[in-house]
Amino acid sequence: METIDVYGPPDVHVRPPALRLDRRAVPWWMLRSLVLCGIPLAGLVVAAVLSEPARAWLIAPIVAVGLLLLAKVAVEPFWRYRVHRWEITERATYASSGWLVVEWRVAPTSRIQTVDAVRGPLEQLFGLSTLRVTTASSYGAISIRGLDRSTAEAAAARLAVVAELSEGDAT
Repeated sequence: METIDVYGPPDVHVRPPALRLDRRAVPWWMLRSLVLCGIPLAGLVVAAVLSEPARAWLIAPIVAVGLLLLAKVAVEPFWRYRVHRWEITERATYASSGWLVVEWRVAPTSRIQTVDAVRGPLEQLFGLSTLRVTTASSYGAISIRGLDRSTAEAAAARLAVVAELSEGDAT
Protein backbone atom coordinates (compact mmCIF):
# COMPACT_ATOMS: atom_id res chain seq x y z
CA MET A 1 0.00 0.00 0.00
CA GLU A 2 1.36 3.39 -1.02
CA THR A 3 1.46 6.18 1.54
CA ILE A 4 1.06 9.84 0.74
CA ASP A 5 3.11 12.50 2.47
CA VAL A 6 0.37 15.04 3.27
CA TYR A 7 2.89 17.60 4.48
CA GLY A 8 4.76 17.75 1.18
CA PRO A 9 8.37 18.69 0.70
CA PRO A 10 9.92 20.70 3.55
CA ASP A 11 10.17 23.89 1.44
CA VAL A 12 6.37 24.14 0.89
CA HIS A 13 4.59 26.38 3.40
CA VAL A 14 0.81 26.60 3.39
CA ARG A 15 -0.49 29.80 4.92
CA PRO A 16 -3.63 31.89 4.65
CA PRO A 17 -3.70 34.65 2.03
CA ALA A 18 -2.16 37.90 3.28
CA LEU A 19 -4.19 40.74 1.72
CA ARG A 20 -7.39 42.21 3.14
CA LEU A 21 -10.31 43.49 1.11
CA ASP A 22 -11.06 47.18 0.82
CA ARG A 23 -12.69 48.58 3.98
CA ARG A 24 -15.62 49.83 1.86
CA ALA A 25 -16.71 46.18 1.56
CA VAL A 26 -18.29 46.44 5.04
CA PRO A 27 -20.92 49.07 4.14
CA TRP A 28 -21.41 47.37 0.77
CA TRP A 29 -22.29 44.08 2.52
CA MET A 30 -24.57 45.99 4.93
CA LEU A 31 -26.48 47.61 2.07
CA ARG A 32 -26.77 44.29 0.24
CA SER A 33 -28.23 42.68 3.36
CA LEU A 34 -30.65 45.56 3.86
CA VAL A 35 -31.88 45.15 0.30
CA LEU A 36 -32.06 41.34 0.37
CA CYS A 37 -33.67 40.98 3.81
CA GLY A 38 -35.26 44.41 4.26
CA ILE A 39 -37.62 44.08 1.30
CA PRO A 40 -39.16 40.77 2.51
CA LEU A 41 -39.40 42.20 6.05
CA ALA A 42 -41.18 45.30 4.76
CA GLY A 43 -43.55 43.09 2.77
CA LEU A 44 -44.39 41.03 5.86
CA VAL A 45 -44.99 44.16 7.95
CA VAL A 46 -47.24 45.67 5.27
CA ALA A 47 -49.18 42.38 5.01
CA ALA A 48 -49.61 42.33 8.80
CA VAL A 49 -50.87 45.93 8.86
CA LEU A 50 -53.27 45.45 5.96
CA SER A 51 -54.63 42.02 6.85
CA GLU A 52 -55.95 41.74 10.39
CA PRO A 53 -56.87 38.02 10.13
CA ALA A 54 -53.29 37.15 9.10
CA ARG A 55 -51.62 39.46 11.64
CA ALA A 56 -51.16 36.80 14.33
CA TRP A 57 -49.71 34.34 11.82
CA LEU A 58 -47.21 36.90 10.56
CA ILE A 59 -45.63 37.73 13.92
CA ALA A 60 -43.25 34.73 13.91
CA PRO A 61 -42.02 35.32 10.32
CA ILE A 62 -41.57 39.06 11.04
CA VAL A 63 -39.49 38.30 14.13
CA ALA A 64 -37.44 35.64 12.29
CA VAL A 65 -36.70 37.85 9.29
CA GLY A 66 -36.00 40.79 11.61
CA LEU A 67 -33.44 38.77 13.59
CA LEU A 68 -31.89 37.52 10.35
CA LEU A 69 -31.65 41.10 9.09
CA LEU A 70 -30.06 42.22 12.36
CA ALA A 71 -27.43 39.45 12.14
CA LYS A 72 -26.74 40.16 8.47
CA VAL A 73 -26.29 43.90 9.07
CA ALA A 74 -24.66 44.01 12.52
CA VAL A 75 -22.51 40.85 12.49
CA GLU A 76 -21.95 39.40 9.02
CA PRO A 77 -20.12 42.32 7.32
CA PHE A 78 -17.59 42.68 10.14
CA TRP A 79 -17.03 38.94 10.38
CA ARG A 80 -16.59 38.68 6.62
CA TYR A 81 -14.04 41.50 6.71
CA ARG A 82 -12.04 39.57 9.32
CA VAL A 83 -12.17 36.30 7.33
CA HIS A 84 -11.91 37.37 3.68
CA ARG A 85 -8.35 37.44 2.39
CA TRP A 86 -6.72 37.13 -1.00
CA GLU A 87 -3.30 36.94 -2.59
CA ILE A 88 -1.78 36.41 -6.02
CA THR A 89 1.65 34.85 -6.46
CA GLU A 90 3.52 33.60 -9.49
CA ARG A 91 2.27 30.07 -8.76
CA ALA A 92 -1.32 30.51 -7.58
CA THR A 93 -4.26 32.69 -6.60
CA TYR A 94 -5.39 32.27 -2.99
CA ALA A 95 -8.70 33.31 -1.46
CA SER A 96 -10.48 32.73 1.82
CA SER A 97 -14.11 33.73 2.25
CA GLY A 98 -17.32 33.04 4.12
CA TRP A 99 -18.87 33.83 7.45
CA LEU A 100 -20.69 30.76 8.72
CA VAL A 101 -18.65 28.36 6.60
CA VAL A 102 -15.13 29.57 5.84
CA GLU A 103 -13.68 28.41 2.54
CA TRP A 104 -10.02 28.53 1.54
CA ARG A 105 -9.31 28.06 -2.17
CA VAL A 106 -6.15 27.87 -4.22
CA ALA A 107 -6.09 28.11 -8.01
CA PRO A 108 -2.76 27.16 -9.60
CA THR A 109 -1.72 29.72 -12.18
CA SER A 110 -1.23 26.99 -14.78
CA ARG A 111 -4.96 26.15 -14.52
CA ILE A 112 -6.28 29.71 -15.08
CA GLN A 113 -8.54 30.03 -18.11
CA THR A 114 -10.07 33.51 -17.73
CA VAL A 115 -9.70 36.49 -15.41
CA ASP A 116 -12.43 39.13 -15.05
CA ALA A 117 -12.98 42.28 -13.02
CA VAL A 118 -16.75 42.49 -12.51
CA ARG A 119 -18.75 45.37 -10.97
CA GLY A 120 -22.39 45.16 -10.01
CA PRO A 121 -24.53 48.27 -9.42
CA LEU A 122 -23.99 48.34 -5.65
CA GLU A 123 -20.27 47.66 -6.07
CA GLN A 124 -20.04 50.61 -8.47
CA LEU A 125 -21.75 52.80 -5.88
CA PHE A 126 -18.95 52.01 -3.42
CA GLY A 127 -16.09 51.99 -5.97
CA LEU A 128 -15.58 48.25 -5.52
CA SER A 129 -15.13 45.33 -7.87
CA THR A 130 -15.03 41.52 -7.89
CA LEU A 131 -12.01 39.69 -9.28
CA ARG A 132 -13.17 36.40 -10.81
CA VAL A 133 -10.54 33.79 -11.68
CA THR A 134 -11.93 30.91 -13.72
CA THR A 135 -9.93 27.72 -13.79
CA ALA A 136 -10.24 24.28 -15.28
CA SER A 137 -11.79 23.14 -11.99
CA SER A 138 -15.24 21.63 -11.92
CA TYR A 139 -15.84 23.50 -8.64
CA GLY A 140 -16.02 26.85 -10.40
CA ALA A 141 -14.32 30.21 -10.36
CA ILE A 142 -12.65 31.88 -7.41
CA SER A 143 -14.43 35.17 -6.78
CA ILE A 144 -12.71 37.78 -4.64
CA ARG A 145 -15.43 40.29 -3.78
CA GLY A 146 -14.89 43.68 -2.19
CA LEU A 147 -11.69 44.85 -3.88
CA ASP A 148 -11.03 48.45 -4.80
CA ARG A 149 -11.85 48.91 -8.49
CA SER A 150 -8.30 49.81 -9.53
CA THR A 151 -6.84 46.97 -7.42
CA ALA A 152 -9.13 44.42 -9.10
CA GLU A 153 -8.28 45.71 -12.56
CA ALA A 154 -4.52 45.67 -11.82
CA ALA A 155 -4.78 42.16 -10.35
CA ALA A 156 -6.70 40.95 -13.42
CA ALA A 157 -4.06 42.40 -15.73
CA ARG A 158 -1.23 40.89 -13.67
CA LEU A 159 -2.91 37.48 -13.55
CA ALA A 160 -3.44 37.53 -17.30
CA VAL A 161 0.28 38.13 -17.85
CA VAL A 162 1.35 35.56 -15.23
CA ALA A 163 -1.06 32.94 -16.63
CA GLU A 164 0.23 33.53 -20.15
CA LEU A 165 3.82 32.97 -18.99
CA SER A 166 2.92 29.88 -16.97
CA GLU A 167 3.50 26.50 -18.48
CA GLY A 168 0.42 24.32 -18.46
CA ASP A 169 -2.61 23.57 -20.53
CA ALA A 170 -5.30 24.93 -18.15
CA THR A 171 -7.32 21.75 -18.41
